[in-house]
Amino acid sequence: MLHHVELWVPDLARAVRSWGWLLERLGCEPYQEWPHGRSWRSGETCLVVEQSPALREGPHDRLRPGLNHLAFHVADRTELDRLVAEAPGHGWSPLFPDRYPYAGGPGHRAAYLENADGFEVELVARAD
Repeated sequence: MLHHVELWVPDLARAVRSWGWLLERLGCEPYQEWPHGRSWRSGETCLVVEQSPALREGPHDRLRPGLNHLAFHVADRTELDRLVAEAPGHGWSPLFPDRYPYAGGPGHRAAYLENADGFEVELVARAD
């Protein structure tokens, strides 16, 4: 159903470092590359990061109207733990670490991460 999501970012190299690592760890493949952007795809769905020349000044704020976060499936709790451990080395910081892995509520195993540009992801472990 979803064809693509395009995120406008203030620093393409930083976005490629954080998003590229995460998307490739989740099984996406690099897809397109151009001077102001990159994309990765899984099946027919793409995620695009672009440092558009038309981008307005100011940071992304997940607490304002617009995109709050993207949620991705993770194979299981073991893979979730691995991603959480590796994430800081790739520009991601944990959100709600004191409630990991149940920040989404009892029985919902997930990690919440935020990158340097303020984008949040939720990594949801499939049930065992």
